Amino acid sequence: MKLVFAGTPEVAVPALDALIASGRHEVAAVVTRPDAPAGRGRRLVASPVAERAEEAGIEVLKPARPRDEDFLARLREIAPDCCPVVAYGALLPKAALDIPAKGWVNLHFSLLPAWRGAAPVQHAVMSGDEVTGASTFLIEEGLDSGPVYGVLTEEVRPTDTSGDLLTRLAFAGSGLLAATMDGIEDGTLHAVPQPADGVTLAPKITVEDAQVQWSAPALRVDRVIRGCTPAPGAWTLFRGERLKLVQATHAVDRSELAPGELSVGKNNVFVGTGSHAVELLWVQPQGKKPMRAADWARGVRIAAGELVGS
Repeated sequence: MKLVFAGTPEVAVPALDALIASGRHEVAAVVTRPDAPAGRGRRLVASPVAERAEEAGIEVLKPARPRDEDFLARLREIAPDCCPVVAYGALLPKAALDIPAKGWVNLHFSLLPAWRGAAPVQHAVMSGDEVTGASTFLIEEGLDSGPVYGVLTEEVRPTDTSGDLLTRLAFAGSGLLAATMDGIEDGTLHAVPQPADGVTLAPKITVEDAQVQWSAPALRVDRVIRGCTPAPGAWTLFRGERLKLVQATHAVDRSELAPGELSVGKNNVFVGTGSHAVELLWVQPQGKKPMRAADWARGVRIAAGELVGS
């Protein structure tokens, strides 16, 4: 088939690579989000998918909005058979959905109908799911509601951050997307409607969502920290400034601390929760690089009984 691939961040690159490497289909063009400011200089930078496509000599389309008529006209000229999608980052209008004969097929990082939305992996980690996965489905105008072509499962490990899990799913899912394209092309794969039961939503995690509530049990605190790593980054307040919480672990033998109360040893920093304590391993003070929590604690000279949190 002639394909137009749509995707933007680094997590979409493995799928693009898999489609290029398969040799069975032609990736005629790539659709990605426009260049965005990045770094201290706020210089405009192309998306990881755009960079990879340019390296491979593939045409790159960067519409400000996918409903722009210039973009739609170019898509009609290319006349793709199918448009595989991974984390493109914009809603596709019906005018675009109608162009490829076999539709737009999305690789979504959950076992649909669970976790429909922008942040399925973060919500899976924060909710304590033991198993998640990826699904390929035919995009329709509803939110991740289209019929499903294929799925794979992936264990959520006890120490997984959302970044760890998403990386594994990106590489495993790249093979699923390539296989889905093959099955659509040869007619052996047919999409199955999603069940009406079991629908859960995974909206984007905001900075406010990522603030740790120390009155919650340690298990919940740990899930929030892991689920919000690397983005948007779990945080708390310390002396009126944000302190990012990069890595922590359970300290089940420490239950005497009040929620938010700090206890500092020679090489350890503990914080009380609604159950037992957690040990902070890595933190990032405002305006500084990540550092070991023990080094941070020595530098700020924490007083006995001092608290984190609002």
